[in-house]
Amino acid sequence: IQLAESGGRLVQAGDSLTISCTASGNTFSRYSMAWFRQVPGQNRREFVAAILWNSNRPYLADSVKGRFTISRDNAKSAVILQMIDLKPGDTAVYFCAAKYLSTIYYLSGDYPDWGQGTQVTVSS
Repeated sequence: IQLAESGGRLVQAGDSLTISCTASGNTFSRYSMAWFRQVPGQNRREFVAAILWNSNRPYLADSVKGRFTISRDNAKSAVILQMIDLKPGDTAVYFCAAKYLSTIYYLSGDYPDWGQGTQVTVSS
């Protein structure tokens, strides 16, 4: 599976933004999808949200609960991250990740497939 993120841009604190990840291939519905973010200069990718291949239940990091929503559209092979009340601390490169027929995983090393990332910058 190949992944491509889009929608990242510069916004003001308190703004809303939606970023998307579209996948190639026709087996998207069998992939559990996740969003991670990485702050420039840091070596790790932080779990943000995930949605499983066989459930619409969202998994969200505590830092984004109540502000971020993850959803998927299997017909469009897309996973969407809707973000409201953005804070400067949300500034990062946001990556989409996929894992075939998977349960929930919270560590970036557990996901074999990644997009190139999209930059989200929140100014104060």
